[in-house]
Amino acid sequence: MLTQRLREYRAMMLIGSALLCAALPVRADWKKIEESGRLKVAVYTEFAPFSDKSGGIDIDLADALAKKLSLKLSLLPFPAGENLNDDLRNMVWKGHYLGYGPADVMLHVPVDRALMASNDKVEIFAPYHVESVRLVRSARSIPAFDSMEALAGKRIGVEQVSLAGMVMLGEGNGRFRDNVHLFPTSAEALEKLKAGELDAVLANRSEIEAVMHGDPAFPVDQVSFQRMPRNGWIVGMAVRKDNTDVARRLQGALNEMSANGELQAIFARHGVQLVKP
Repeated sequence: MLTQRLREYRAMMLIGSALLCAALPVRADWKKIEESGRLKVAVYTEFAPFSDKSGGIDIDLADALAKKLSLKLSLLPFPAGENLNDDLRNMVWKGHYLGYGPADVMLHVPVDRALMASNDKVEIFAPYHVESVRLVRSARSIPAFDSMEALAGKRIGVEQVSLAGMVMLGEGNGRFRDNVHLFPTSAEALEKLKAGELDAVLANRSEIEAVMHGDPAFPVDQVSFQRMPRNGWIVGMAVRKDNTDVARRLQGALNEMSANGELQAIFARHGVQLVKP
């Protein structure tokens, strides 16, 4: 009888332990990352000036973060998916079905409440830059800009798959559509502007600064669109939801870089002004 009771007790303990383990969140294995000696960082491809084949702000940031954590950098460049939810699934918490990823951290993730709410397996944190859309124009062909009327009949360049392209094509129920020229990247549109083949380009401020270098012949203006946040949007990092230890260490490293000017220097190397959140 005693033996039977011991067996029942042991079985109950095993069941209880299993239930307890299932109820507890899985802890991030920081020790495993330390033992590997590498920090895997996901960055977008073809995303100048932040990350492309020639380098970029996010690539330099990733390298600096890895060094702060006494790790070597392993970059996981990836093309943008259909939406941010796909990117977070493939690069942060699950991995791509082709076996690529996930990374330990993903950079340039919008710090957005709606995005956070729709991705409960991800922790979005460490805001490090505010991005915005701006209009850069040829001072010769558009001497002054005080409203969208100044763009009537002008040749306007945009990146074909971008927020700038979407709002420019839709502005005024499509009244500028016939004069909007689409390019694979904003950088190509900006080069056409410099060559005199366009009158203006609508693009992210960082893209404009990296290419135009503050040339007074090409003034930069703020533009208001109904479908676009006037003050821009904040970008930060993302880790798996249970990866709290890694998030804490990355936040600490970023705080140090922000305080000592290292973060600002990284942006400056690429001709971009850091805008802190």
